[in-house]
Amino acid sequence: MIDSILQKDKELLIFINNLGSEQWDGFWLTITNQFSWTPLFVFILYLVFKKFGWKKGVFTLLFMVVLIAFSDQFTNFVKNVTERIRPSNSEELKGYLRTFSYRARGYSFWSGHACLSSTITVFLILVLRSCFKKIYFLILFPLLFGFSRMYLGVHFPIDVFIGYISGFLFGLLFYKLYSLLESKIFTD
Repeated sequence: MIDSILQKDKELLIFINNLGSEQWDGFWLTITNQFSWTPLFVFILYLVFKKFGWKKGVFTLLFMVVLIAFSDQFTNFVKNVTERIRPSNSEELKGYLRTFSYRARGYSFWSGHACLSSTITVFLILVLRSCFKKIYFLILFPLLFGFSRMYLGVHFPIDVFIGYISGFLFGLLFYKLYSLLESKIFTD
C-alpha cells in the first residue's frame, strides 16, 4: 500500500512538473525564492506594529522569530531522520522531470517551504484576524510557495502536503502559546 502511494506521489509530481513551460519558469523561480516575498514580510510587520504598538509589537516579532526557528529546526530534524531524496536529485526521475538551474540541497521530506510558510500564515491569521478582515488572503502565500516546489521538481506532493499539515499544527500550537504568554505579560 505504501509503495502504491509513493508511486502515485511520483506520478503526480511528474504531471505537475511537466505542466510547466519556459514562459512560466521565471515566475515560479521567483515565487520559490524567500527574498521575493520581502514586501509581504515588511507589510506584515507594519500590520503587527499597527495593531499592537511598539511594546507588544516587539514581543510579537520576537515570538515570530522563535516560531520560525522552531519550524525550521524541526523540519531539518525530520528531513535528516527520513532522508528522502529530492525528486530533482533522484536518478529514477531524472528523465521524467524538467530541469532548472535552481538546485535544492538536502532532503525532501517534508517541505520546509510549505511548513514554514503555513506555520507563519496560520499564526498571523489568528493573531491579526480581529483587526484585519482581509488577512485571510495570506493563505495564498503558502499555496503558491508550496506549488513552486513541485513545479521545480524539488519536492514531492506528499512532502508539500505534510509540510502544510505540520505548519498548520505548529501555527495553531504557537498561537495558543502566544495567547497564554501575552495574557500573562500584558495584563492590565
